[in-house]
Amino acid sequence: MPVKRSKRLVVLDHIARVFEPGVRYPERDVNAILQAFHPDYAMVRRALVDEGFLARDHGIYWRSGGSVDL
Repeated sequence: MPVKRSKRLVVLDHIARVFEPGVRYPERDVNAILQAFHPDYAMVRRALVDEGFLARDHGIYWRSGGSVDL
């Protein structure tokens, strides 16, 4: 994961595209998806939430930001 925020945001945006807008994902599914991108999937999950790409409530995650492919 890049240290520079601008580069990190590009990477996180790319990862966030895997999550379909409007779909709710349990944490175990999010973890399984993120393991394909980085071994420290919890760090990536936290970064996605902290930067506004994913939102969460009681272990359920959904896409809340990022680019959308048209």
